[in-house]
Amino acid sequence: MFERTKNLNLSVIKQMEIRAHKYPDMISLAQGVPNFDTPSCIKRRVELALQKGVVAKYSLSPGLAELRELIEITLAKDHMFYDWEKEIIVTAGSIEGITATILAIANPGDEIIIPEPTYTSYREVIILAGCVPVFVPLDEENGWAFDCKKFAAAITPKTKAIFYCNPNNPTGTIYSREQLMELAKLAETHDLFLISDEVYKDFLFEEGQHIFSLAEVAKYRKRVIRLFSFSKSYAMTGWRVGYVHTDESVAQEIIKVHDALVTCAPVISQYAAMGALEMGESDVRMMNQAYKRRRDVICAHLDDLSHIFSYVRPESSYYVFPKILCDVPHHASDVHNDSVSWRFALWMLEQTQVVMVPGVAFGPNGEDHVRFSFGRSTKDINIAFARIKKFFEK
Repeated sequence: MFERTKNLNLSVIKQMEIRAHKYPDMISLAQGVPNFDTPSCIKRRVELALQKGVVAKYSLSPGLAELRELIEITLAKDHMFYDWEKEIIVTAGSIEGITATILAIANPGDEIIIPEPTYTSYREVIILAGCVPVFVPLDEENGWAFDCKKFAAAITPKTKAIFYCNPNNPTGTIYSREQLMELAKLAETHDLFLISDEVYKDFLFEEGQHIFSLAEVAKYRKRVIRLFSFSKSYAMTGWRVGYVHTDESVAQEIIKVHDALVTCAPVISQYAAMGALEMGESDVRMMNQAYKRRRDVICAHLDDLSHIFSYVRPESSYYVFPKILCDVPHHASDVHNDSVSWRFALWMLEQTQVVMVPGVAFGPNGEDHVRFSFGRSTKDINIAFARIKKFFEK
């Protein structure tokens, strides 16, 4: 009984939020939820659809034609050319797209390489599909960069894909064109898929900043499966809508699984996504400016705590992933005593009521770290770090 789920775990992020619930004055810098409300232009687009009475029925399984056409146009602006009818699938958030992708391309027992630290739920989806996650550590000393020699060493006859997040969650790293092209050559040599989760691709903090995607390179289009969610860029985490695009030969397999999982993405959310692409660009810029200011605030606090943390300054996303430098006490009754990052996160929760995510949640190479989100308000960030500073001053 429950063979399929016995090795699955509830996300550590959610576990920390559940533990924190008993503290009425807790401040969470854990879950990656923007503190902004969904922009009003998106809400107006939804209101119009409601007034017209067009949201009550299923869409086609790949999604509303109008939305997929908008996605095709948006992708083309970023030098990615995909047919809206055959190569773009609107999904119920990126995690559904990820699940449909892995179930479509991989067989039980296949191995999927994931650089780590990386997003917690990747492991669970891979295991749910009956596959084996293979962790390859990123290079912290070089800004959490890829080390392609380590990727090459991890490939076996069972390897099916390399699955990465760019920009990275939890480190905020943007992988360079050179790193990604080297990874693509490796995939070509060993006939592997490349799954690229680019949910944070709109988090551009610096003038002229560009996030390169392998989906821009025509010769790799049958290998690259690219995913995006509207959740983070447009403050739409509750709407549950995103998309996946890839070559028709791969998309025709993914759509079979997508249809079996959800039939179609929520239609009301698809209209919200249309509003985001039609009118949301100025809101994205505004939120990015706020996130940049918050990044600078949280990094200044970490600089003040340089005896407690060291860190790599994030280039994108709204996370920072500092390394723990101090001694951390053991908790006599806790099952996580073998993990420094768990002990530290629980220690801070108990002593300061500040919620953070243990780094080990993001893979073995995340141990000895914690993740803070600066998607929260500047006020919350300042209060949280005032508590942490006060505690360590004692």
